[in-house]
Amino acid sequence: MSQLQVWHDGACPLCQREIALMRRLDRRGAIAFIDVATPEAACPLDRAALLARFHAREDGQMLSGAAAFAAMWRAIPVLRPLGLIARHPAVLWLLERAYRGFLRGRPALQRWMRRHTPSPGASR
Repeated sequence: MSQLQVWHDGACPLCQREIALMRRLDRRGAIAFIDVATPEAACPLDRAALLARFHAREDGQMLSGAAAFAAMWRAIPVLRPLGLIARHPAVLWLLERAYRGFLRGRPALQRWMRRHTPSPGASR
C-alpha cells in the first residue's frame, strides 16, 4: 500500500491542531502531510481549492471533504474502524453534510482561535 498524502492548511489554527493530533496517532508514518500554506508545497490541484477543502490522495485517487478525512482515518490503526464505516454511502453522506456545515462556520472559529490561542513564544 502506498503512503497516503494529505494536504492541509498550515496557517489555520484549527487545522494545525488536528494535523498535530493525526501526526501523533500516525506512528507508522503512513501519511505524508503536506502544508499547502507554504509556497514550496507541491500542489496537485489549484492551491485555493486545496485551502478551501481538506484533500487526500489514497491509492492514486484524489478525495476531498469527508472522504479525505475517512481515508486519513483508515491509515491510522486506532481510527481505522471509523474510516471503514465511512465507506458506507449513507455514513459518508452524513459526514459530508457535517463537514460542509463546519466549513460555513470555519472562518468564525479561526478568528476565535487566533484571539484565544497563545502565540508559541508567549508565557502563560
